[in-house]
Order: sequence, then C-alpha cells, then structure tokens
Amino acid sequence: MVMKLLKSNNFRFGLLIGLLGLLLGLLIIYLVRSPFQSFGEFLTYFFSENQLLTSVGSLTLLGNIALFTVYVNTNRDKTAAGIFTISVIYGIAILLLKVV
Repeated sequence: MVMKLLKSNNFRFGLLIGLLGLLLGLLIIYLVRSPFQSFGEFLTYFFSENQLLTSVGSLTLLGNIALFTVYVNTNRDKTAAGIFTISVIYGIAILLLKVV
C-alpha cells in the first residue's frame, strides 16, 4: 500500500510530501548542528538569527529538490507540482522573515 501511495500522481500528495521533506530536512540539520538543545530552542534560534535563517532555510530545501527531481523524472508531474509549490511558499516565507 505504501509503494502504491508513493507512486501516485496527485497534487495534494505532493504538498504533503513537500511538507514532510522540509520537516525532515530541518530535523536532520537540527540533529547535526544542535543535538544538545531542545528542538523548540533550535527553532527559536533559527527564526531569530538572520544569517542562520538563510543558510539553514536553503539547506532544508535540498530534500525537496531531490524529491522534486525524482517525481519529475518519473513523469508524476502533479505530485512534483505540489512539492514545487510548497518549496516556493517556504522560500518566500524565509525571504519575508529575513526582510522583516
């Protein structure tokens, strides 16, 4: 069933996969960079430091780039569009947080 779900071509599924990819990327960065502080403290620091916001925000998107590439190369364009949409929204949000 999981394999069938991963092979689906659905925009909403792409949005979900995109969100999970971003969260997984952020979790990996947290575990590598700050394993001795709580995840909440890491997020607070992440959103308050402009330089960290840019670098970690960009690294977080790497997971979605990989997911997007896989789904485009396997002709599941609706799912890829969902992943791309979440990535763009996330990128714009990071940009806005950096400016404000």
